[in-house]
Amino acid sequence: MADSYTEVTNQSWFSRIGDSIKGILFGIIVIPVMVILLWWNEGRAVTTANSLEEGAAAVVSVASDKIDPANDKKLIHVMGEAAASSPASDPDFGISAPALRLLRTEEIYQWVENKKSETKQKVGGGEETTTTYTYEKDWVDEPIKSSEFKQAADHVNEGDLIAGNAEFTAEDVTLGSFKVPSEFVKRMGNPEKFSLKEEALESLTGDLKDVASIQAGAFYFGEKPSAPQIGDVRISYEIVKAGAFSILAAQFGDTFEDYATKAGDSISFIEEGSVSAETMFKNAASANTMMTWLVRFLGFLFMSFGFMAIMRPLSVLGSVIPFIGSIIGMGTGLISFVLAGTISLLVIAIAWIFVRPILGIILLALAVGGFIYTRKLAATSKSAAVTV
Repeated sequence: MADSYTEVTNQSWFSRIGDSIKGILFGIIVIPVMVILLWWNEGRAVTTANSLEEGAAAVVSVASDKIDPANDKKLIHVMGEAAASSPASDPDFGISAPALRLLRTEEIYQWVENKKSETKQKVGGGEETTTTYTYEKDWVDEPIKSSEFKQAADHVNEGDLIAGNAEFTAEDVTLGSFKVPSEFVKRMGNPEKFSLKEEALESLTGDLKDVASIQAGAFYFGEKPSAPQIGDVRISYEIVKAGAFSILAAQFGDTFEDYATKAGDSISFIEEGSVSAETMFKNAASANTMMTWLVRFLGFLFMSFGFMAIMRPLSVLGSVIPFIGSIIGMGTGLISFVLAGTISLLVIAIAWIFVRPILGIILLALAVGGFIYTRKLAATSKSAAVTV
């Protein structure tokens, strides 16, 4: 049985020109969408930052062993031991664990297709693409349609999941005298492996019990665990144990809810261990900064792709002679990155002028400098093209 397949395709110069022209539409759409995304991101970052400042000034640290009605609706910070009156249970397979949360992960053994392509430009503007498809067996979280494989006949997948992934929370979880709502429990702790014992097989019913075994602390459904077959299934578990937790949220009677800030955001943080309110706010501020920069980078990157798509016909036209097409492509790529960076800075600058004028003005100056540099770069590229 062959586990790899190679396919060679050719695309003519005229076909490439047609595709590049169609790509202009992608650029026209994605650029304004990224501008909107960047503008929204700055507003979100400011709102979150203001909400955190407001929360840090309003939070009240309280003991977990006593509920003070005077703190109702206020933002409170409480540390204590989280516990559950009953275990977390998976009714589908009869598994229970002395934990706050029980997470079930189900996997199926399948053929997986991997694809790798290499494209070479040809004299005359055409392209030759060599695509290699390789196949391997692996554990995946959902069945794969092998009918869509390039070599479907030799790599047939079968079987299905039994129940799928799921999460279960214990009932009546408390933190001292406070009751922890289920939506908060789902956010508590870092899961760790929960190994099943042989007696767990007794909880299975019907046909499942006949083909099940315990392997590496997990259910295994198949004839030979040491040599998995396509369609075999394994189910493993993770738990979050009871222990010390810190919650920062609004007090609502004897439980918790999200705290709505005047700035327009909501606050509810949960961390494992005894963590001070100050540290929790610092961690939230760091997460906000990370999120802000991630969205900025994605906005810039996709905006660059948009400009590249708009200017791609130029490199395709020049690719009749491959090295000329490569030179033009490098030039348009550089211009695309500078344009995207400049517009990103401009959007961010305008957004921050209303909040932090000095920072906004600095960013605006950088954006203007970017525009000037882009014009010089475009002029240089044009001169180089004429010289060639």
